[in-house]
Amino acid sequence: MDRLHSMAVFIKVVDCGSLATASEQLNMSSQMAGKHVAFLENRLGTRLLNRTTRKQSLTEIGTLFYERCKIVLAEAEAAESIAYELSATPRGRLRINAPVTFGAYSLAPLITRYLREYPQVHVDLTLNDRFVDLIDEGYEAVIRLGALKDSSLIARSLAPYRLIACASPQYLSARGLPLVPEDLTTHECLGFTYWSNPPERGWHFTKDGQLHAVQVNGRLQVNDATALLSAALNDGGIILGAEVVLKNYLASGQLVQVLAGYEAPSRQMHILFAAHRRPTPKLRSFIDFVVAEFGHQN
Repeated sequence: MDRLHSMAVFIKVVDCGSLATASEQLNMSSQMAGKHVAFLENRLGTRLLNRTTRKQSLTEIGTLFYERCKIVLAEAEAAESIAYELSATPRGRLRINAPVTFGAYSLAPLITRYLREYPQVHVDLTLNDRFVDLIDEGYEAVIRLGALKDSSLIARSLAPYRLIACASPQYLSARGLPLVPEDLTTHECLGFTYWSNPPERGWHFTKDGQLHAVQVNGRLQVNDATALLSAALNDGGIILGAEVVLKNYLASGQLVQVLAGYEAPSRQMHILFAAHRRPTPKLRSFIDFVVAEFGHQN
């Protein structure tokens, strides 16, 4: 007989209080249920149950064995569950939320590679810059920029979201090249406006451990990074934007980095998911994909 199966029958017999009731729930004969208990007793060389025509009770050894059997079977079920999940093929629909600029320029290309890797997964990606409630709005994972507030969600840290300052060569030729952050006060600084916050007038730079906080000015405030980029490319002023968005324009010469000797601010970035249940294969594979791509670089 299978030892784990006999343990399961033994637990059921104890829980039900009789062989007859246990055998009914297990869909086996009372004789077969009794054989499983007898198998364990013969294997252990001791009696586990005291049985009379009216009732049954656990022996002292039977009580200890009963408690250990429950632990062993629970661990066996957990091991099988983990093995199944690890071997299961990711499939189904995955709802993800991310900030607009990061999602459009960085996350969307990664998702196309992820979908090639896992052809049975479908991804619904929603991009916006507002705070979304993962649980209430039905997302399985969200990517957030900035410091995290206290949360019941599980967070995996990603590499910081780096910003750089740049402008078009024509703008700099006409207005001059800022040499220190304080020079920005005489320039048109293109401002990004969040849906829930006023324009970011304070730009911060560091050099040699010293913080330079500058209150910038600008007549154009936009809530869309693509529109800000278009304004910068058309000589509208200095943009403080995501490096991942601006790097190709810097490489082509359409934009020129300013204050390159200073470190522009960066924002914390995390991928978050609910803590109340074990991640499904599709979610776990997606999180691993994101962390492998955007995790901290040593």
